[in-house]
Amino acid sequence: MGRGTRDRTHSNYRIILSAMLLTVTDWLWSYVLIMALLLVGLRFTLGSKGVQLRLFRRTLGVLSDIEWRGSERGISSFQALVVSVAGRVGGGNIAGVAVAITLGGPGALFWMWLIALLGMATSLFECALAQLYKRRDGSDTFRGGPAYVMRYGLGWRILPVVYSLLLLATIGFGFNAVQSYVVTTSIESAFGVPPAVSGLVMTAVMAVILFGGIRRLALFAEVVVPLMVVGYLLIAVTVLVLNASAIPQALGLIFISAFGLEQAVGGGIAAAISQGARRGLFSNEAGLGTVPNVAAAADVPHPITQGLVQSLSVFIDTIVLCTATALIILLSSVYQPDAQGIQGVILTQMAVAEHLGPMGEPLVSISLVLFATTTIAYNSFLGENSIAYFGRSDGPAVLVFRVSVLLLIAWAAVQDLSTVFGFADLTMALLALVNLLTLWALYPVAMKLITQFEEQVNAGESPRFYLEQLPGEALDTESWPAHPGE
Repeated sequence: MGRGTRDRTHSNYRIILSAMLLTVTDWLWSYVLIMALLLVGLRFTLGSKGVQLRLFRRTLGVLSDIEWRGSERGISSFQALVVSVAGRVGGGNIAGVAVAITLGGPGALFWMWLIALLGMATSLFECALAQLYKRRDGSDTFRGGPAYVMRYGLGWRILPVVYSLLLLATIGFGFNAVQSYVVTTSIESAFGVPPAVSGLVMTAVMAVILFGGIRRLALFAEVVVPLMVVGYLLIAVTVLVLNASAIPQALGLIFISAFGLEQAVGGGIAAAISQGARRGLFSNEAGLGTVPNVAAAADVPHPITQGLVQSLSVFIDTIVLCTATALIILLSSVYQPDAQGIQGVILTQMAVAEHLGPMGEPLVSISLVLFATTTIAYNSFLGENSIAYFGRSDGPAVLVFRVSVLLLIAWAAVQDLSTVFGFADLTMALLALVNLLTLWALYPVAMKLITQFEEQVNAGESPRFYLEQLPGEALDTESWPAHPGE
């Protein structure tokens, strides 16, 4: 067999493998995962009587009561919030929304909203359970997340390992590659800087952050995240004010397209639902099981307290920021339903440029750089957390992981990542399914937590959790006091 024949054979194998990957991924996202997200979200929403909406005012009030600085036992509740917002608010809000609209039509945003509203309940309870089953990691932090919940809450042995490996592959490596690619593409379009150069600069910046651990990431996030969210919102508000009269029409288009009343590119209502769910989960991560890894690191008096705080980050991410991006796109002439040429972050940048002039595209690119930088740091912490499940969090495996992430950032900056996107979508779906199965199994424990929390609130008490409230559960005695007064 000649070399040319071998090359063609290998190329055919890659095409077949890519097609199989796409088929399996689309099936999981179009049927299995959407149903699982809706069932779990509905179960927790109905079981808690709509806690994400019913206690929304208290959620905002919690922010005024929580500790804003970390203690010697862990990071603060606010720091956990901004770190999770740092992860949730990223390429998904700028590039992901554009992809959803391009492939699923404007109606995809409606399904992103629905997934987010149900996801607020899912996120609340998955983060509360991560808090409940967290473990001490040394003297100055906690470790937790779905793997710990499966191990100590359900006594499972195999699925925690599967989840940790999926988390490492999906978030630690796959998502970081995607973020690096999106950022360098944006910078090249806005400023003409070669991807190789911007990739090396990003690698150097991330090295400083990654080797500082969760506390340095928390300190970095609590400064940068509020600035980047407010800055991006100012851009969006400016655009909306300039186009106020056209907003009702854009919102109407979203609702009409959501139910297939206007043909959406790529398959009508099915495409709208699929893209809305897929990009919604990619953006807000509710039900994916990633944010609980960060939520568990906070030092709080009650698990539900942190759950409420984390549900707010879903609202900020999807209901506020994703909606802002979608309206920016729909209010411009750049978006054309039948056009396939402009997609992703470039579509968003060109839409802003149309509204704000030449400075629009650079502003979006700068926002994306900030979003992606915090997201990569957050993703890397999740990867470290998956490694910590197997042993010490300060061992050589974590060092190897950090170096690997830095090399990956530099490599991905100059690659065509269509295969990486496909692989990340598949592993993300599997990651979510394992986590959702865990949440379903621990529904009774979650309902006990919210009941105890609300009983203390209704009695005029400041909610506190003690080990005696859940006898028989495999909880860490170093993380929670056994009785009141301890």
